[in-house]
Amino acid sequence: MKQDFYEILGISKSADAAAIKKAYRKKAIEFHPDKNPGDKTAEENFKKAAEAYEVLSDPQKKARYDQYGHQAFENGGGFNGGGMNMDDIFSQFGDIFGGAFGGGFGGNQGPRRVKGSNLRIKVKLTLEEIANGVEKKVKVKRKVQAQGVQYKTCPTCNGQGQVMKVTNTILGRMQSATTCHSCQGSGQILESKPKDADAYGMVMTDETVSIKIPAGVVDGMQLKVSNKGNDAPGSNSIPGDLIVAIEEIEHEFLKREGENLHYDLYISFPEAVLGVSKDIDAVNGKVRIKLEEGIQSGKILRLKGKGIPSINSYGTGDLLVHVNVWTPQNLTKEQRQFFENSLNEDSFLPKPEKSEKSFFEKVKDMFS
Repeated sequence: MKQDFYEILGISKSADAAAIKKAYRKKAIEFHPDKNPGDKTAEENFKKAAEAYEVLSDPQKKARYDQYGHQAFENGGGFNGGGMNMDDIFSQFGDIFGGAFGGGFGGNQGPRRVKGSNLRIKVKLTLEEIANGVEKKVKVKRKVQAQGVQYKTCPTCNGQGQVMKVTNTILGRMQSATTCHSCQGSGQILESKPKDADAYGMVMTDETVSIKIPAGVVDGMQLKVSNKGNDAPGSNSIPGDLIVAIEEIEHEFLKREGENLHYDLYISFPEAVLGVSKDIDAVNGKVRIKLEEGIQSGKILRLKGKGIPSINSYGTGDLLVHVNVWTPQNLTKEQRQFFENSLNEDSFLPKPEKSEKSFFEKVKDMFS
């Protein structure tokens, strides 16, 4: 089981943005590669801290994490820091370290790999697609480096990606390294480009991207397709990511509650009296159920394993069928006479058994 993000940073859930940033900086400096050369455990802790900060520093992601836990960011949703390299982390959070390691993200790192900007799209899914998982092909407009574009060493920083700055203080002359403003830390600038490229050597292109969406995703969850965002300038750059926001299309008959599904089944009074077999629309096709004679309105039938699979592979939810007996409103003279004659008959009088649960008990059981 993944470690709690708040536990990783050593803070409480009530911590504000400043406290979260301060805690991350402390952990990042403690486990920084420059301070722990060759220490794989420190490197893993460094990545865990970056993953925790990426989520908790974003108000929307923090809210989803507080509500759903790690489930909200599984299968590519969110940061997934364990799958990122050090360049990704430094490019996103290098400014957090300040001058702790010579400015930027470590005095010995040299030019950093610039990462392109992320792209965001929304994908609408039916309940059937969510239940079974699906592969979607979407067309994305993304910036890529133009054919024939060439880069050269940045003359400002001589390809180092950093420039040294000397400051006079009461303690004497202090030297620190800052990211080069000419090349944004990549160590390269544009030398030549085709006519159709922009000032950074980029062109816009349409690309069809295949997105594998696992079963059990929830509305609002975000998945990440690595390296399918915009390119960045420089021969050593890496593309950004494609962030896919899930939108669930409301089903005509089924209502979702987590992994469980609810279905309102309406039957006639004669069907309730005599019993009947009915076909129910489930996410994997129709399911036939048999209603016993004398079934009562409000009865809830639980069909095990006919709901939505858990995104974390914890099993599959159930389909809850809510039986509603439809009372006739327009009767013929003969029908009305039949019921009038039956008003005082013993078989028509309500006789709930002690084992029959009340409405509130049924609701309680349904949510437990």
